[in-house]
Parts: sequence; C-alpha cells; structure tokens
Amino acid sequence: MKRTVDVAVPLGPVHPCWKEPIRIKCETKGELVYNTEVELGYMKKGIERIMQGRPWQEVMFLAERVCGICSVVHNMVFTETMEAISGIAPPERAALLRVIVNELDRIQSHLIANFSYCYTIEHETIGMYLLNEREHAMDMIEMITGNRVNTAYMIPGGVRYDLQPEDENTLRTTLDLLERNIRRYTQMFEDGPMIGLRSRGVGVLTRDEALEAHAVGPTARASGIDVDMRTSHPTYQKLDFKPIIRTECDNYARIMVRFEEIIQSINLIRKALSMKSDGLVRGGGICQGGEMRYSGEAPRGELTYFVKADRYGRVEEIAIQTPSIMNIDACSHYMLKRARSIADVTSSFISSDPCVACTER
Repeated sequence: MKRTVDVAVPLGPVHPCWKEPIRIKCETKGELVYNTEVELGYMKKGIERIMQGRPWQEVMFLAERVCGICSVVHNMVFTETMEAISGIAPPERAALLRVIVNELDRIQSHLIANFSYCYTIEHETIGMYLLNEREHAMDMIEMITGNRVNTAYMIPGGVRYDLQPEDENTLRTTLDLLERNIRRYTQMFEDGPMIGLRSRGVGVLTRDEALEAHAVGPTARASGIDVDMRTSHPTYQKLDFKPIIRTECDNYARIMVRFEEIIQSINLIRKALSMKSDGLVRGGGICQGGEMRYSGEAPRGELTYFVKADRYGRVEEIAIQTPSIMNIDACSHYMLKRARSIADVTSSFISSDPCVACTER
C-alpha cells in the first residue's frame, strides 16, 4: 500500500551542519519525520586499493590519511597490526608515549564533535569555546610529534621522538588548563535549559537497538553498552580505567559521554606520564609476512584493520572497518525515525559524530 508523504525533504549533500558531504532523505508527515535514508558516495577515495602492493613504510603514511580528524589512531592501529604480524613489541616508554598522543587525539576529536553538535543546535558560544580548547590539544600533539594532523608518530618497534622534560612540564600545565575549562563548559551544557530542551529525549537509541545495529564507541556507551577496545589493550590495562557509560540513550547522553571521556583522557595521560620511566623509545624489529585482524578504540569506536603482508612487509591485502559505518546505520534505522522535526534530524545525526572520510575511505 502506498504511503502518504506530505513532503520529501533532502538534507545535503552540502549542508551548514555537515563537516563532509552526505545526504539524508527524509519523508515527513506534518512535522513528524517517519522515515530516513542516508546516502553516501560523494567522496570515495579508494585508499585501500591504493595501499595494496605497497611496502608498509608507504602504507603507514596512507593509513593516517584515511581520516584527518582521528589520524593518530589509524597510524597506531596499522602499526600495531604490523607488530602483531611480525612479533615486535615496543619498549614500555614508547608504549606509554603512544597512549599519551592517542589520548590527546581523542580529546581534540571529542571537542570538535561536541562543537559540531552545539553549532547544529545554534549554541555557537559554547561551540567556539570548545574549538578554542581544541587548539590546546592540537598544540600538544604538535609539540610531541612535530606535526598537528598527519604525525606518523608510531612506527613498528616504537615511536619516532622522545618526550623532552621541558615539554612534559608544558603538557602537565596544559592538562590542568584543559580540565578546568572543560569542567566549566560541561556544566554549561549540563545545566543550560536551551541545550536540554534540544537534546534530552531526542534521537533516542535504546540499548537493544544499539546492539541490533552494532553501534560502537560513545554512541554505544551512551546507550548503556559497556564496550571499549582500550580495555583489552595491554598498555591501557596497566592504567586501570573503566569505560564511561550512560543510560539516557539520547543526544544529551552522547555529548555528555564525550565530555566525560575528555576528563578521563586527561587522567590517563597523567597516569602515563607518572608511569613513564627512562629507556629507549625505538626498540627496532623487522616487519615480516603474515596476516592479522587487529582492532583498536578510535574516538568514534572500534577500528579494525585486516592486513596480509608478504615476507618483505609489502601489503598484499588490506581492509579497514571504521566505527562510523555502524553508527551511521544506527542513525538511519533508529535515531532519526522518531525525530519530531527536521531540526532534530540534523542534531541527532551530528550527535553520533559521523565521519564520512572514514566511511568512504
């Protein structure tokens, strides 16, 4: 039986709220949105095909270009996949430095995600505050790795550069500043009546729906799912932390999970700094042939690399599963269908922090 649709509203592919091109087709009846379809395919890069047949030294640089926001974790997961294939283990000091840079990357990624949400619900003031804080995290990444985005900091057997004592003091001071400011902005978000009205009870993704859609990362944790790939990482296990979980299942919960994870990342960096002892940061090792499926926790959730390499370390096959694929699916099937208006479609979609660059790698 043919359904009656008042208006079919297309959002995008170019939209003020989207960081990257994507289109959402909304079927509406009055103000109510009762069906949505997410359309991808505007920026397919074919990067996995480009990686095939290249030595790991070249693929390492390509991996961090899958995404310009969470480039560090792509570098880290690919490097650790090659290490797992080749039986290489980084020195302890290098492993802790990886955690520090990875958590700084998580902080800047979560800040730009929450900025995008605040911008979408037209609360530009707190959005700009968050962008300013992101600059502090970016400055620390540049100070440690020498670059802001494509750092290529992790290499098989260690990291490229050590952390100098004077830089460690600067990092500790910046973490104190970040914690103080983020707690202030979190309270503004938590108590702001306009923010609450636009966020609480909007874009609900129940725990069962999140499990059905295989949602990952903060999107899953905001629906009460206790999953974080960092808990199975040998270095993170030494830092003794628990995933941030909330049960409201709505836009508000997803933003609050990211705010709380920023504070958690600051504490993880402090722990890593306190546990860091003297020693080498490059242990060496030769990449060998073999195949491996390896997962790490990106800012948006589980990131998986499958790599098959020949005996010279040349990548014969590679497949990358990024977290936004599952979260966009959860958005399309559950979060957007109960939207009370088109405005709630944009905010709910952005609340899941979708990354089109990763999805269309």
